[in-house]
Amino acid sequence: MKPKASSRATITMMAAAVAVLSVWSHPASAQVAGQWKDPNHVYAKICSNCHDIGVGPVIKGRNLDPDYYFQVVRHGMRAMPAFRPTDVDDAMLHRLAETLSKSAPPGGPK
Repeated sequence: MKPKASSRATITMMAAAVAVLSVWSHPASAQVAGQWKDPNHVYAKICSNCHDIGVGPVIKGRNLDPDYYFQVVRHGMRAMPAFRPTDVDDAMLHRLAETLSKSAPPGGPK
């Protein structure tokens, strides 16, 4: 018997929660605000854990306004949690948002 669509959505949401919690509970991933090397480091250590594996939507290559990325990261959206300035400081988040707004889609330009 196939699971209902609502069951699949629940499983997806639970997988997202586990992915986020596993990232933040692992000591090697802990960072102090201001300790990020560059926007790519932030993306690799935080964003990619959901957005590169299909748990969250693709966020590269979407030509979104940098402020949109900033607001979603700070305030969260649907299953995505909000990230505090103690997680990623404002200056680095602005750099990340600029980088994402200009990024090519996964797999290269279309």
